[in-house]
Amino acid sequence: MSMTATFILGGARSGKSRVAEDLVTATGLDRHYIATGRAWDEEMQARISQHRADRGPSWTTHEEPLDLVGKLAAIDGEGRIVLIDCLTLWVTNLMMEERNMAAEFAALADFLPAAKARLVFVSNEVGLGIVPDNRMARDFRDHAGRLHQSIAAKAAEVYFIAAGLPLKMKG
Repeated sequence: MSMTATFILGGARSGKSRVAEDLVTATGLDRHYIATGRAWDEEMQARISQHRADRGPSWTTHEEPLDLVGKLAAIDGEGRIVLIDCLTLWVTNLMMEERNMAAEFAALADFLPAAKARLVFVSNEVGLGIVPDNRMARDFRDHAGRLHQSIAAKAAEVYFIAAGLPLKMKG
């Protein structure tokens, strides 16, 4: 188990990113933000720009859609806290690039116990809805579910967010 990792899970627009950002800000540590999203269109570019503006200049932002473990290793250090937002966008990027999901997930899980920085992961819970009607969507749901289980098992704390309210599930 990683004593440095927190996992924050919730539905779309549940308030999970705000809870995560508040948690990070309250630590007083050197703040880093790893954004996994890609700006595939103008609407996504506007969302990314708004998120960056909302965080302000007190965060160091790293955009990394694929090599999450490499980026974490590069910025890992005592006195730092790293918010990774979000794992489901990372899963999407890995799927689009036809990467080896099991290997990528295992590398991330293996990194957690050795991390010097505190890590806060944010992800969308996608397993509470109906069964998707197509294979790609089902594969996405399955990959995200497996990754979530792996991170939750390694994290010291796990929260589920609904309507902006955190429910502590572990730790």
